[in-house]
Amino acid sequence: MVSYKKIENNELYVYQNGVLIYKKWLDTGYSKVFDLMAYDKYTLTSYNDATYKNSNCLIEVKAELVLKPTQDGGRRTGFISGYRPNHVFEQKPGEILQTFIGDIIFNDWPTIEPGDKKIVTVRFLDSPKLYNYLQLGRVWDMHEGPKLIGQGKILSFYNTK
Repeated sequence: MVSYKKIENNELYVYQNGVLIYKKWLDTGYSKVFDLMAYDKYTLTSYNDATYKNSNCLIEVKAELVLKPTQDGGRRTGFISGYRPNHVFEQKPGEILQTFIGDIIFNDWPTIEPGDKKIVTVRFLDSPKLYNYLQLGRVWDMHEGPKLIGQGKILSFYNTK
């Protein structure tokens, strides 16, 4: 696997095997993921369960998800299963130190709306740094770029595949 990055016109591009997988606008901090594993509102794709069925690439947790209400600065719309915000376990005032990749999975309702509190499955891509934060009861923030949209709390761990 070959990965490389380039900065052009105040935009950061990350490529993997020659395919654009990530773009960040450096002046605003907004970012977008283009890889096949990422949920994207334009393609309505998510992690491919068949691809990851026999993989050790995912860490699954049962979590309580609380979305900020719109009037408190949260999202204006809900999202469907497979949504993938930035998962932030550590930050300083005004500065996000580390984000992790993971999607939010649920089957018992069509969407999660701003202000909702639901029990969901969160599937993180395995990362050695992530293990420092995985403890029962741990609360973390979920962001869209710099915008805080909600929080998750680890309730239990599933057996990873």
